[in-house]
Amino acid sequence: MLIPDVKLHDPGVVTPRTSEHPNAAAAQSTRQLENYLQHVEVALRDFFASSKLRGQALTPRFARLWESLEATTDGGKRFRPRLVFTAGQGLGGVDLPTAAAVGAAFELLHTALIVHDDVIDRDFVRRGRPNLAGQYLAQALDAGLPVTEAEHRAMSIGIVAGDVALVNAYRLIDHAVSGPVRDRLLEIMDEAVLASAAGELLDIEFSVCSAALMVEDIVEMDRLKTAVYSFEAPLKAGAVLAGASEQTIAAIGQAGRSMGIAYQIIDDLLGVFGDEAGTGKSTLGDVREGKRTVLTNHASRAPQWSAIAAHLGNPDLTREDAQEVRSLLILSGSRDYAQRLAGSFGDQALSRLARADIPEPLRRELEQIVSSVLTRSR
Repeated sequence: MLIPDVKLHDPGVVTPRTSEHPNAAAAQSTRQLENYLQHVEVALRDFFASSKLRGQALTPRFARLWESLEATTDGGKRFRPRLVFTAGQGLGGVDLPTAAAVGAAFELLHTALIVHDDVIDRDFVRRGRPNLAGQYLAQALDAGLPVTEAEHRAMSIGIVAGDVALVNAYRLIDHAVSGPVRDRLLEIMDEAVLASAAGELLDIEFSVCSAALMVEDIVEMDRLKTAVYSFEAPLKAGAVLAGASEQTIAAIGQAGRSMGIAYQIIDDLLGVFGDEAGTGKSTLGDVREGKRTVLTNHASRAPQWSAIAAHLGNPDLTREDAQEVRSLLILSGSRDYAQRLAGSFGDQALSRLARADIPEPLRRELEQIVSSVLTRSR
């Protein structure tokens, strides 16, 4: 993938937007978004209620699995549905219940992927609380199973849970729309799932790869694993719902791709330098895992690398060790490089938006999203 130059600088029928005063238009947009997100919550609630009933008819244990999946889906920022709505509303308006179902589908896809990702990483905690596998681990340990067997049981259930969430993300779309629009949305969902699988494969392969990786390799992993399903696909889905041309769908997707890569680079920075209270994520995890990121890739070519590498992948990493790694990453210039590269992908997204044939109000909203991606602290 082409890497942008690194510059030196530190997400009824809804009516289309009007040409009101900017403040009034912004207030209207906020109200419409809030209304839409309420519909997303209703769509998710109805979906899980139906799924629990279907599960109960098979076995009560399956109903309880759906309860755990529902808890995993609750409480997110819903920025993937936000992107669906932002694109669809800005490109002419969308049918609210349909757009809500599509937004809910992307939330369910996200749930499936994080459940599987936690299994792959052998994590039983997410944001300071037991994740889905962690809940089943606790049950197995309470039942007296040995730790190894309990962990295997919990991760096996995590695989099952992720599978059923993934299948039902497709099902939500299939039941919400029909005809060519359904076919196009399912195609976008399929692209997102395949890209995420390819990106996860790269992440696994890179973790045991002894060969030197290029920054392009890391960026491609970020694009496939995160950017496609979190940014590119939701924006394209919203454009499809609005009846946009294929040219516009492609253009807004390309901008979303750049946003998503910037997002992941910032996420990796927060994973090492973030405020744990704000992010809900430990600043030890990525270092303990030895995660391959733009940050560590740049550091691998710096004089400080041997001292940094000594701590990467150490499961017994202490907070003092992590602070030493942070200091060395700053000294090597790797933190600054990652920040600049994220900014360059943000600039690339803005450039793609400027060239795209999209309405000015939508362009301004997407520019604000780019800004929030680059400045987020959680």
